[in-house]
Amino acid sequence: MRLTRQTNYAMRILMYCAANDGRLSRIPEIASAYTVSELFLFKILQPLVEAGLVETVRGRNGGVRLGRAAEDISLFDVVRVTEENFAMAECFENDATECPLVDSCSLNAALREALNAFFEVLMRHSIADLVAHKSSMRGLLGIEMPVEQRSLAG
Repeated sequence: MRLTRQTNYAMRILMYCAANDGRLSRIPEIASAYTVSELFLFKILQPLVEAGLVETVRGRNGGVRLGRAAEDISLFDVVRVTEENFAMAECFENDATECPLVDSCSLNAALREALNAFFEVLMRHSIADLVAHKSSMRGLLGIEMPVEQRSLAG
């Protein structure tokens, strides 16, 4: 199974926001960090907002932030929102009638078991897990450390 580019960048948006915890993140900054178009990120943002994974703040100093704690956003939450189809084979489709074995083959059951195992692993990992080393991640993404944290570090 291969996740879409949309899911990949949805995870990246959430990771950026988690690494930039306590501050609003701006789409141009996120786009620059990942060298991707702002328009593409805006398209991905919509389902994340609708699912409550991200909140938007409008206005001159607006931006985006996580809709709930990074620990409370599982990778499965993101995949469920961004992926349209989990059919691993034709026989997963609702109108699968072309295969003469569709009612007696065990392939469908085996693939469904594998898909469920994939989902279970995604449920065990959170966005917080992906940014566990926030300080190095901030540097890699070009996120400046807040002034109050800089004074504590120095």
